[in-house]
Amino acid sequence: MSFRTTTATDYVEDVSPGTGSLPPRTWYASSDTNTLSLNGSWRFRLSPTADAEDDSFAAEGYDAGDWAEVSVPGHWVLQGHGSPIYTNHLYPFPVDPPHVPTGNPTGDHLHTFDLPSDWPSDGGAVLRFDGVESCARVWLNGTDIGEFKGSRLPHEFAVGHLLKPGGNVLAVRVHQWSAGSYLEDQDQWWLPGIFRDVTLLHRPAGGVLDFFVHASYDHVEGLGTLRVDSDVDGRVTVPALDIDVATGESVTVPVRPWTAETPHLYDGVLTTEGERVPLRIGFRTVALEDGLIKVNGTPLLFKGVNRHEWHPERGRALDLATMREDVLLMKRHNINAVRTSHYPPHPAFLDLCDEYGLWVVDECDLETHGFTEQAWRDNPVDDDRWTPALLDRAARMVERDKNHPSVVIWSLGNEAGTGRGLTAMAEWIRGRDGSRLIHYEGDLDCRDTDVYSRMYADHAEVEKIGRGLDGGTHKRRGLPFILCEYGHAMGNGPGGIADYQHLFESYDRIQGGFIWEWIDHGIKDERYGFAYGGDFGEELHDGNFVCDGLLFPDRTPSPGLIEYKKVLEPVRIVGDGADGTVRVTNAYDFADLSALAFEWSYQVDGETVESGVLSVPELAPGASADVKLPDPPADARGGETQWTVRATLAADTAWGPKDHLVAWAQFPLSPRPFTAVAQSDGPVRGERRITLGPAAFDARTGALRSIGGVDVGGLRLDVWRAPTDNDNGAPWQPDLRYGPLWRELGLHRMQHRLESVELGEDALTVRTRVAPAAREVALRTVYRWTSDGTRLRLTVSVAPEGDWTLPLPRLGIRLGLPGSADGARWFGGGPGEAYPDTKSASMVGRWESTIDALQTPYVRPQENGARADVRWVEIGGLRVEGEPEFWFTARRWTTEQLDAAEHLNDLRAGDTVWVNLDHGQQGIGSQSCGPGTLPQYQLRPAPAEFTFLFSEIHG
Repeated sequence: MSFRTTTATDYVEDVSPGTGSLPPRTWYASSDTNTLSLNGSWRFRLSPTADAEDDSFAAEGYDAGDWAEVSVPGHWVLQGHGSPIYTNHLYPFPVDPPHVPTGNPTGDHLHTFDLPSDWPSDGGAVLRFDGVESCARVWLNGTDIGEFKGSRLPHEFAVGHLLKPGGNVLAVRVHQWSAGSYLEDQDQWWLPGIFRDVTLLHRPAGGVLDFFVHASYDHVEGLGTLRVDSDVDGRVTVPALDIDVATGESVTVPVRPWTAETPHLYDGVLTTEGERVPLRIGFRTVALEDGLIKVNGTPLLFKGVNRHEWHPERGRALDLATMREDVLLMKRHNINAVRTSHYPPHPAFLDLCDEYGLWVVDECDLETHGFTEQAWRDNPVDDDRWTPALLDRAARMVERDKNHPSVVIWSLGNEAGTGRGLTAMAEWIRGRDGSRLIHYEGDLDCRDTDVYSRMYADHAEVEKIGRGLDGGTHKRRGLPFILCEYGHAMGNGPGGIADYQHLFESYDRIQGGFIWEWIDHGIKDERYGFAYGGDFGEELHDGNFVCDGLLFPDRTPSPGLIEYKKVLEPVRIVGDGADGTVRVTNAYDFADLSALAFEWSYQVDGETVESGVLSVPELAPGASADVKLPDPPADARGGETQWTVRATLAADTAWGPKDHLVAWAQFPLSPRPFTAVAQSDGPVRGERRITLGPAAFDARTGALRSIGGVDVGGLRLDVWRAPTDNDNGAPWQPDLRYGPLWRELGLHRMQHRLESVELGEDALTVRTRVAPAAREVALRTVYRWTSDGTRLRLTVSVAPEGDWTLPLPRLGIRLGLPGSADGARWFGGGPGEAYPDTKSASMVGRWESTIDALQTPYVRPQENGARADVRWVEIGGLRVEGEPEFWFTARRWTTEQLDAAEHLNDLRAGDTVWVNLDHGQQGIGSQSCGPGTLPQYQLRPAPAEFTFLFSEIHG
């Protein structure tokens, strides 16, 4: 006979959401009642198991003087106590629901506080926790007041009867693992702790409990209807609308509606007998009409991102300034929507979305992805025992966030399979709030949802869906489609997002998508700069898959974000530079163009010689106008000429300064004239050198040694690049993982066999065969050198041999220059990096940079830094012109060293600057989780010829 002993920690493995907490209610930032923040320095003790210590620490008078201190909000593993763990979907503990390991790091927190002198003696008080991972038990002044799960959700406790004027002792025991952990298997770091605010709120007699602001908008009549339902009777006033009405009563008045583009909010007040609560009211109506998501009668196009909360030092403990920085960066990069992956954000973030204007898909704190490893067996969302916990999570999200106009869609969660629990959540949400739509990507039949949602569907499938040829249930075929995740922004990339956007704008049913994701979750680390999965000795981890954002961990925009901004431009400017006319189209959904100023500029060989104001009408959404450019300057017609048209903010706005660039386009006028080189000098053989014009070559191998006074080393054909995360691809699509396939073929160790060195009357010709060991494929390569006496011309001819089944990483030449080279100037695409399917944001002009600044600091080093469409570059005392245009890359380490590096600090500057001059580059794609490189951006082996003209820079 066996039996299980009941212990004081049984709640840890209980599937229920907890005990003792008050019903969920709306969150509001302030009122005229007293509040006391309990954030700050807390005493802390870490134990290896849930039951290693008794609860005597919670008693008044307990001496915790020898305990450590931690900051709250915060995660103890980021403050020197234990280590973070990163997994994408694997549970880092045995899958045995609802049980968790005996080894369960448990943090006891103690905080002593006094009530302010003006704290009212009447009424009650509520203790609120906005976020604790993953399970907490709470005592106040020695009294056990309850325990809870639901890490990213608020929990409140009535504590007025327990408070005293001074020496209040708040004790919180936090367990890293609990039954709740099975519901929180999101793709992120596991970070235990009290990571959001802890607040004490006075609750006066007759004070506000819960309230629901209903503020709809009739777009036909231009009228808003306001009704505020409140648990406590009161009145609602909105001075700007001359509203003074009792709670529960409706009033209809003319209003300006709220949208993400025009986020008009009205200040109001809810007044009850004991409290005044400020309201910020946005009038808008969300509806599913004609198979489309509409707000105020207008279909939306989501230009979105998935946003995990992240700070490289504080983890998910974000302050208001960091949240505002996120919102401002989004607005300045033309992003209009956020999916709060995969949990409700800090509530203050939604205030910012209301204020600045972002559409929000608010996602519940639910993911059970790890159950895929056992074909979803025992998945909690299809187990009735867990349904109360699921409903609790849905209610805490909806009740907390229901008064935000920015929230237009509720999401049931992420990657949790399917089951009865999800259906119960959807039914509860509809019953509580019928004013918003419901999303859940895993519901492929759309049984419970209002939106057909997918992750990482490739371009061909998205087009098929847009054309209505995707099949599925009758209900699904009539619903709008969004890509809740696409464009996996891991490392260099994502590629192909301009092609996605074209599809979004071509088919009404496709209402946009959300890039995965907003920010790299690198942890600041003195060893590596930024650490990722595996850097903390985790038993299981998913490496740098946690670094897949449009921002680097320090919130520096990546090239991917710059590209996305360009792709999302809310103004489309197209035209033909030759006829001097451009068509301007307003691609906003709601706003006209009155907030923008337009200007033209005229460039000759990349330099602006004249500019002026372009008069564009204040076009309504969707409207277009043909606008005439001025005549080209009469004295500036030489060389390559082009027009550039820019749209900028006409004045300061809440989110951007005057002259902030919103959209731009370029239009070629006259093509680039190629430099003619008369072949006047012939090669002359010496004992150890061959000379040709300004250049010297090795007499035996024909290898270039110098051009004038500039030493040049290692010039040869190069096809290898340090594979990007997208090159390396996703394990579940092995046939498209080009990085491993390239390595298997041996492209990282090509051998160069010299066949001949031929001195002709006017040219030096070097013939080689470039091939990987153990393979029959090869690239026959001919270098033909000529000179006019001062300049050196190289024509490279490449002919593939054998059966090439893979694209090449790159095709061009690599050479080494002295390490004293400190910068580059070029005429071509810039200012940042670009590749064939990531160069929408590459603006043709004259640019300059240091060698170090040419590098893109991806957290895991990989191919980076190529500048596209280069006409010429000056670097290390040389000028290089290309026919046709080329990519150039320059760095202080070799590609092989870059390939071998795991972190940025593995890269050490050498005494050579290595320069790649590429005729072609393989595109990027988003194969790290999404589709690979589209065929039109693949570098398939084929005969090629390209030319470079070298000259020494004097003076």
